[in-house]
Amino acid sequence: MSELELSDQNFDLSMLMEIADGADEFIVETIELFLKQTPELMYAIDAAIRDKQWVIAAQSAHKLKPNLGFFGMLESQTLMQQLEALCKAGEDSPEIKTVFMDIVSRVRPTLSKLETIMKAKQANL
Repeated sequence: MSELELSDQNFDLSMLMEIADGADEFIVETIELFLKQTPELMYAIDAAIRDKQWVIAAQSAHKLKPNLGFFGMLESQTLMQQLEALCKAGEDSPEIKTVFMDIVSRVRPTLSKLETIMKAKQANL
């Protein structure tokens, strides 16, 4: 698998690859966990924003933020930090929805790419 396939403008798996040190099983398990948890947390954030439950939205954003960094999704991580701060302010700001939609537009295609990478690595097991 070439380096080009392991990164794009929204993610970079170099840290995961370095930690895995060639262990495809570890890579598969890590990506699989991320693919399970990320949509759950994104849904929780979305629901909390819709229900104006700012504490829950901020907590879910806080949980997801380090995972985004681990997968080299640095712009998404920065936006998630911004979203967390906006939600902690506890005000219904239109900026909250704008930032969240920006995160979604970056994360959604990355999840598909990670699934492809995970399947390719599974084939090596």
